[in-house]
Amino acid sequence: MRMACIDRTSPALNQILLKLYCAEKPLEIDHHLYEFGSVEYHIQSQASNPQLAYLSVSMPPLCHGVLPNELSSKTIEMVKGLCPNVVEIIEPAKEGYQLTLKLDLNQIPRNKDYDKIIREISSVHSVILSSQLKEMLWNVNSDDALQGMYKPIKLVYHPREPFFLIRQPQRIIAVFPIRFKEKSDVTIATAFFQELVDVGSSDKWAKAPPCNWSAIPPPELRGEAFEDLSTNGGFFTFDISSRHVEGNRLDKTVWSLLNFSAYVRYHVKSTKGFIQRRMRKRLESLVEVLHQTNSEENEQTKQHKVHRYTKKLVRSTKYVILKQRWQTFGRKIKRIGFRLKIHGFTRFRQRWLRFPKFSTGYTKID
Repeated sequence: MRMACIDRTSPALNQILLKLYCAEKPLEIDHHLYEFGSVEYHIQSQASNPQLAYLSVSMPPLCHGVLPNELSSKTIEMVKGLCPNVVEIIEPAKEGYQLTLKLDLNQIPRNKDYDKIIREISSVHSVILSSQLKEMLWNVNSDDALQGMYKPIKLVYHPREPFFLIRQPQRIIAVFPIRFKEKSDVTIATAFFQELVDVGSSDKWAKAPPCNWSAIPPPELRGEAFEDLSTNGGFFTFDISSRHVEGNRLDKTVWSLLNFSAYVRYHVKSTKGFIQRRMRKRLESLVEVLHQTNSEENEQTKQHKVHRYTKKLVRSTKYVILKQRWQTFGRKIKRIGFRLKIHGFTRFRQRWLRFPKFSTGYTKID
């Protein structure tokens, strides 16, 4: 899951506007962009006047039948408040789009703040999207007994990730069915939900909306379509009261609800990446230990072989030296001359003064 779905600014649109604003030569641009949440952009500029661009935006309504396809007056006012000197709304909008803006890039000051202004223009999709949900949350304190006010409202920011709002007296319940393709993702997400509930119930986060997780649908969703309630990650619920939609808290609450599913998937992906890096590092350390052990065993084996060879060599050397000494001694005895001849001494010497003979090999003893 890309961070683009959590960031308010469209990274692709921001890049194109920066390229158009900072271009040294005139550029002619005609781009179609598609982003998370089925958002479509069409940006055009002519080479004859590159500092003048037209931006058209199209996105489906969060809830069919509850919110109109056309932008409300409150949404239009919020878009105008982005950069009044730079942005001008063209009416009627280009065919097939809900909003068309005329951008006069010459009105952006040539200083370090130009990047901030272009980022605000690139967040037009988040302004439109947030305004639709704000119109629902603005009525959280309404005591009007409207018909069907307790019926869940299905909101679709992404086609595969719908969520529900149930309006009740003095509060609104937001329910998120969670789905994953892999079982490992379900395990990580379940642990994350349980930790989130524990942290949310602590005194430190007492001002945050109370939250809860359940493996079965809450009673408020009885009667909804089966495909919307068939999940493997359970249901996460936020209890939103009036103090959560007052002043600046409204904008934070709205954007957190719109991106909760994306944030959960981002957390699961980051956790899996962390686990894989730790496992890879652990595997490398184990392989290093095994290599070190094998090296020590090979060294010991080599030393043992050298020791055996040395002992054998020493024994062989002693044998050769001893043999040489016996031969030298025998030759000296033979060279001894006697002045007197003794009759029969020759036979005596041949019989009793024989020297042992040494063979070059081993003799088998029976």
